[in-house]
Amino acid sequence: MTKELTGKALFMALRSQRPPAGLIHHSDRGSQYCAYDYRVIQEQFGLKTSMSRKGNCYDNAPMESFWGTLKNESLSHYRFKSRDEAISVIREYIEIFYNRQRRHSRLGNISHKR
Repeated sequence: MTKELTGKALFMALRSQRPPAGLIHHSDRGSQYCAYDYRVIQEQFGLKTSMSRKGNCYDNAPMESFWGTLKNESLSHYRFKSRDEAISVIREYIEIFYNRQRRHSRLGNISHKR
């Protein structure tokens, strides 16, 4: 993955979505994310940069675990027909199932709502 590709992808996403200033952009310390041009795009759109500590692959482990769970428990079962359908399914998974019903080993295998 080149700095040109990541910079172009970030710019296109930010230009089309127009997120509010202060959005946190988390990444590892890959050279493409540390590149001057990439950082300029972040500043142009008012993003706050968050990076993993040098050489520490565990900094983002909780989020990576969540994305893996979301993909395995929900997304792999769907072939979405539209963006709106994907948003609806993901929102329902997170807000209804994951946050309220799913048992979490970290909580002694009980759900958040118990």
